[in-house]
Amino acid sequence: MKTTISILIIIFELISFQTATNAEAPFTRGINLTGWLQVDGPRDIRFTKYTRLDLEQIKSLGCDVIRLPINLHFMTSGAPNYTIDPLFYFFLDQIVDWAEELQIHLILDNHTFDPAEDTDPDIGDILIPVWTQMATHYKDRSTYVYYEILNEPHSIDDTVWNAIQQEVIDAIRLVDQKHTIIIGPAGWNSYNNLRYMPEYTDENLIYTFHFYDPFLFTHQGASWTDPSMEPLAGVPFPYNSAQMPVFPSALAGIWIQSSFNNYHNDGTVARVKQLLDIAANFQAERNVPMFCGEFGVYIPNSDNDQRVNWYGIVREYLEEKGLAWTIWDYQGGFGLFEKGSAELFDYDLNIPLVEALGLNPPDQFEFVISPDSTGIDLYRDYVQPGIQDASWANGWMLDYYSETNPEKGTFCIYWTGANQYNSIVFDFNPNRDLSYLVSQGYALDFWVRGDTPGQLFDMRFIDTKTNDPNDHPWRMRVTIDNARAAWDNAWHHLHIPLANFMEHGSWDVDTWYNPQGDFDWSAIDRLEIVAEHGALGNAQFWFDDIRIVDANSTTVARQPMATPAAFALEQNYPNPFNPATTIRFHLVHTDHVDFTIYNLAGQKVRTLISGTVSSGNHSVDWNGVDESGQQVAGGVYVYRMVVGETVDVKKMVLVY
Repeated sequence: MKTTISILIIIFELISFQTATNAEAPFTRGINLTGWLQVDGPRDIRFTKYTRLDLEQIKSLGCDVIRLPINLHFMTSGAPNYTIDPLFYFFLDQIVDWAEELQIHLILDNHTFDPAEDTDPDIGDILIPVWTQMATHYKDRSTYVYYEILNEPHSIDDTVWNAIQQEVIDAIRLVDQKHTIIIGPAGWNSYNNLRYMPEYTDENLIYTFHFYDPFLFTHQGASWTDPSMEPLAGVPFPYNSAQMPVFPSALAGIWIQSSFNNYHNDGTVARVKQLLDIAANFQAERNVPMFCGEFGVYIPNSDNDQRVNWYGIVREYLEEKGLAWTIWDYQGGFGLFEKGSAELFDYDLNIPLVEALGLNPPDQFEFVISPDSTGIDLYRDYVQPGIQDASWANGWMLDYYSETNPEKGTFCIYWTGANQYNSIVFDFNPNRDLSYLVSQGYALDFWVRGDTPGQLFDMRFIDTKTNDPNDHPWRMRVTIDNARAAWDNAWHHLHIPLANFMEHGSWDVDTWYNPQGDFDWSAIDRLEIVAEHGALGNAQFWFDDIRIVDANSTTVARQPMATPAAFALEQNYPNPFNPATTIRFHLVHTDHVDFTIYNLAGQKVRTLISGTVSSGNHSVDWNGVDESGQQVAGGVYVYRMVVGETVDVKKMVLVY
């Protein structure tokens, strides 16, 4: 299979190079995958915000390109060398792997920009070392990878920016002559500034521009403009005098009012096409490949039907003119999902918008929370998919990627300096129904270590506040103190049944409510680790392998035991899974291992291990294929591990 993929990549590289020289981008349509790597540093990346499955789903829509905005300068050590952090490469390399495996074009967009700050005329001092490192690191990867020098340079002279851009191109070409570089004009990558760009001599470039016209329509409600356009709502497209809203008095006398007064001219389909023609004519005159890197309409204050109409008009005209495109964005304020939804692919896509973009609308279903019937992983090297980090570390330290002696895997969580009520928050998205797990004896299972005897904190679940005025976000908690784990800098394994948590009450807005027996395990919003009892000061805590597991799925503690188990078998991840899953186990001594998968009828499906395995941590993968190499049907399967006289069996679910 790898040989086939390699051949396909080589063929693609030859085709893409030929296509680029024929003044067409080698991709056609796609999205900006925002909010993933647009953070203040590599330790702020929540890697599982998106997964390989998200890329698969994006491709299934009919997209062949993803523009990946990155706060690239923040992924470095800063001045003077701007050395890129290896942790950033650790994350980005995996994303590049996925894109290459799925044959999706991936634009590494240097999105280190602040709309409120002018582009520094000396920005080349950062761009050159940063892109030299990036090109050195990725020069041997496939041509599915692209380098975009800088997003939306603004308030910088065109001549100055164009010269800087040439210097960056030259720096990249010293180490990488293979990969396509994406360049754009100053003036926020405006089509109006394309004409000031020189005729760069490099033959492996793609030009880009952004399109948000009429701005009054696409950015109504935006808070980041100067001044804020939050008071403006209901501007129609196309212009219709009967539908025009009353102009907000708070915006009177500034440029927004001038745009409002001229909207009968700017808010027309003819005007939109006239402006897009500026970019199309540039492409034709220069005979260079080009794409529209951003276009979109902000959701909160715009009418959905009119928003969808605008996307359809812009998309169709871009394609008529032979211009590729990536919309801004996937999820978020300009995204593909219904307003106010959980933004779940199978449930919340804005189907009229998907259709207006000429994409493939997938079937949508009504989401209903059903009781969880298997364990849940919250943290295993990363905050897990389906869980959002809702922590706000202001003045205290929270690191999800500590490499200081993790109990499992590569990373653990490090926490220190917390003031009273500061918390680590695992927010379930969507909310979870844990009622069945409680009834079946499931437990919160995790490893913890600390260094300051006498300190304590709470682990607590918080349920979902309903519209009932008498309902509140109720808490169910357990206190972790020296009675549960000695804070001796050693790892301690805790296994706390959910039924052992005690109702605590609720803090709602600015009022405390005592427990009333109303906590609802069927509507859980989040799990928190909170400094409930006081500030933690300089006390340090580490957490690892946080899960909700059944009564039999406990991990092997490091403390000596009278009769140690032969092995510890973990729940597979992901579960349910498609197309593959991983099962981890720990073997105490080198021994013979039989590891077999069965269906529920007791028939053997496949033997994964039958032989001697050394002591230590191991993992085994299953891709849903039986002994004959045939894909099995979706359903519940059993995996059974036998070591000597010891046997352990667990269930897993394959879905299609």
